[in-house]
Amino acid sequence: MKRCSPPQGECSQRCYNIFVLETVCVAWFSLEFTLRFIQTQSKCSFLRTPLNVIDVVAILPYYVSLIVDSVSVGGKSAGSGNNYLEKVGLVLRVLRALRIFYVMRLARHSLGLQTLGLTVRRCTREFGLLLLFLCVAMALFSPLVFLAESELGAKQEFTSIPGSYWWAVISMTTVGYGDMVPRSIPGQVVAFSSILSGILLMAFPVTSIFHTFSRSYLELKEEQIRALRQKPDSQDSTKSQSSEDSQETDGYRAEAAATSAQRRKSMAARRAAEIRAAMKS
Repeated sequence: MKRCSPPQGECSQRCYNIFVLETVCVAWFSLEFTLRFIQTQSKCSFLRTPLNVIDVVAILPYYVSLIVDSVSVGGKSAGSGNNYLEKVGLVLRVLRALRIFYVMRLARHSLGLQTLGLTVRRCTREFGLLLLFLCVAMALFSPLVFLAESELGAKQEFTSIPGSYWWAVISMTTVGYGDMVPRSIPGQVVAFSSILSGILLMAFPVTSIFHTFSRSYLELKEEQIRALRQKPDSQDSTKSQSSEDSQETDGYRAEAAATSAQRRKSMAARRAAEIRAAMKS
């Protein structure tokens, strides 16, 4: 997002409004992150948490872009070379692209995104198998379709085997953009085989990934329900403790009143005995 000077037209006014909105959002996120960092006990474990790393990656580009903007403005005023300004502009574009990580902050409040992250972390092996199956089939069908189209096809849309990799990927994943289409009958047979094999090969790991996703969703849902139940339980425990303390204090008061009454009775009996002994004497 380009930092604009005072607006001079419609475009600059729009850019300035977006810059103000972004500044407010980044200031709020920075305040929240700073307060959580100050409150936590273990600073190192706090910074190693994946969601906190995402927060840092999402917040830092704004401040770095401001610094780079100021440096680039100083470079322009000093008359430095265009190569330096081009490099600075490239760094700015990369940093502005990293602001998409703001969306990942929703994972703190979304059970679905948390389930997705947990599933990806647990299914790294299945994703590796899926990529392996796709690469093997792509290396198999790309030379076949190139050979069929280059030797027997009327139109040569497949100019090279590496260029045919793109066709193999979009065909096996059943996307089918239509930018590269086999025209000959052998090429269409190869295309049909690649589409059918892509459906079958991708279905094997996806089944395991789906079961892992459903299991992770149930686990996170149970943890959320358990956390909600612990709050009223803690409140009930505090209430029961206060009631027990009040009952104990009432018991102590009753015992003290009984002991004081017994002492009074014993003292009155002693005085009566002394008076009787004095009258007899």
